[in-house]
Order: sequence, then structure tokens, then C-alpha cells
Amino acid sequence: MYRMISAMTHATPSPLDTLEKLTVFVVDDDISVRESLELLITSAGLRPVLFDSAQAFLAASPIAGPSCLVLDVNMPGLNGLDLQCMITKSGNRTPIIFVSGFGDVPMTVKALKGGALDFLTKPIDAGALLEAIQSALAQSEALIRAEEELLRLQACYDALTRREREVMSGVVKGLLNKQVAFELDISEITVKAHRGQVMRKMSARSLPDLVNMAAKLRIEDGREVH
Repeated sequence: MYRMISAMTHATPSPLDTLEKLTVFVVDDDISVRESLELLITSAGLRPVLFDSAQAFLAASPIAGPSCLVLDVNMPGLNGLDLQCMITKSGNRTPIIFVSGFGDVPMTVKALKGGALDFLTKPIDAGALLEAIQSALAQSEALIRAEEELLRLQACYDALTRREREVMSGVVKGLLNKQVAFELDISEITVKAHRGQVMRKMSARSLPDLVNMAAKLRIEDGREVH
């Protein structure tokens, strides 16, 4: 890889450090690689969490917050590609960076098609790896923000009454108030009142804003599409 450096003893991070630092999981059966990666990741102000096998990673308790996974391909037992497949099937969206001393084109293609962010072959340039890690962590942060926003929108939508959801459905489809009133067999004044409530409860600043929220919630005909 890059120049191997003997393992250093790091103090156990305080709870505050744990909250502030981004996590980089490393799964590699080579202890010298793990030690070298630990030092590199720590030097970048990130928190490394090391595993010597895919099985150990799967058995570990999850850690909240932005993270990425630096994963060796060729390991005894469960290999990196197998682990990637299991992670994907579980719904875990942690960005993965593969590293391998025996990379070939078919292996690289399979990893990238499986959703890997990058595939680096050993010996790995430390700068290239850190760049890939920063990109992966930025992606993880964006995913977490998007999930938090979706949960917020879902909570707002759940607070709407049945009629308000019906009015919202018509509005985001581009119907005029009088058209929504005709479809629901209610007065246009009632539609306007419900529309105002929808905008308030959803914290929508404008109609395009509301349409964008509906798209994120995958709302169709007043129902959330799963």
C-alpha cells in the first residue's frame, strides 16, 4: 500500500469527539493495512473503526452519523463483494470504497455496478484515498440530510386531514381551485380554506415548493406510494 507505519495507541474518544468526528469503517484482513489506514484516517481528523473480517463488521453495533466503508475485496470467508451485496440488500446506503491488491476489470465493474463509490488498487496513493473518503463522507451526509427532510415532510403530511390530503393531491396535479372543488364535490371557498391549511401545515412557501414536497413523498391521488 503506502509506507506502512507501526500501530499507534490512540486515546478512547470522548462522547463529544464521537459526535464531532465522521466515521470511516475499515474492513481488511491484513493487520498492517489496518494499522496504516488507522493512522492515515486519524491524521485527517476522522474516526477509524477497524474490522478484520466482513463477519466482524456485520456483527458490530451500528454507529449513527455520516460514515463510509473502506473495504478490501479479497478476504477469507465472506469477501468484499459479498459484503457489498449484503449491505445493499439490507437497505444500508453507506458509501463504499473498495481497495484491492488483485483488482481486475470484471471485479471493478461488478463493484461499481453494485454501487461502490470508488475502486482503488494497491499500492494506494494516500492522497487519492483521502479524496475518495472525503467524497464518500459528503455523500453520506447528503443522504442523511435527505432522509431527515423526508421524515419531516412525512410528519407534516401525516398531520393533514383526509380532505386536506385530497385537496393537496388535486393542487399538486395542477388543478385549479374550481376543478378541485368539482372533483371533490365541495365549494371553491372550502377548497381555498383547505389549501391554505395544507400550505401552513406543510410549511410550503409556494406552489412549486408544495409540488416538490409531494414528489419527495411520492404522493399520488392523495396517497403515499410505497
